[in-house]
Amino acid sequence: MSDTLPVIILVEPQLAENIGMAARAMMNCGLEEMRLVAPREDHIGAKAVSASSNAEEILYKAKVYASAAEAVADLNFIAATTARHRDQTKPVLSAEFAARKMNELSRSGSKCGIMFGPERTGLTNRDVCLSDAIINIPLNPRHCSLNLSQAVLLIGYEIFKTKAVQLDEELVTNHSVTAERGKILKFCEYIEEQMSDCGNFKTEERRDKLIINLRNIFMRGQMTEQELNTLYGVVNHLLRK
Repeated sequence: MSDTLPVIILVEPQLAENIGMAARAMMNCGLEEMRLVAPREDHIGAKAVSASSNAEEILYKAKVYASAAEAVADLNFIAATTARHRDQTKPVLSAEFAARKMNELSRSGSKCGIMFGPERTGLTNRDVCLSDAIINIPLNPRHCSLNLSQAVLLIGYEIFKTKAVQLDEELVTNHSVTAERGKILKFCEYIEEQMSDCGNFKTEERRDKLIINLRNIFMRGQMTEQELNTLYGVVNHLLRK
């Protein structure tokens, strides 16, 4: 089965700039297909293209529909985005869960879509009733409204995460390598040797505490060999002075 990306459906968007910024958000997240329902302004005009910031190919390929029903007619699963409570029996999904669900559905050949409403009013109940589920993004209840492109970006990023290989943490060493623990320990011993006449080394208890503190400083930082060589240079310079 083909693995298709969800379609982004903007229902009655008001401003060309917002359409363009939504296209930019889609491009950021690897989404390709935009559908527009009765846009008020030209989606391939100068304002939209400029706001898309080099994502105009999405605008040029976008399809325009007269109604939301027409825009979703060929889809198998539809999620509606809304922050308001609706008097409809619908599953309410987090953006993260919805992204995983649509990713699984797309792998089985289902085509999915996400509807976003007009900037000022959001989706109508008639639009929402076309959907299988509602996506809700929990935000500050005192101010939970989002710009159209912000909403597209937030949900698009969750979709992107389901397909991208991510590292929880990565150390960028800038062409150096992480120093071996033995080399760091050797540097610590070198410093301890130079500090042999320090007052805190006069008693065994203070000496042990100082050594442990010094070694903790240098052992926990994933030091690179380049950084270790820099520290040697600093210490040697201070000793010459």
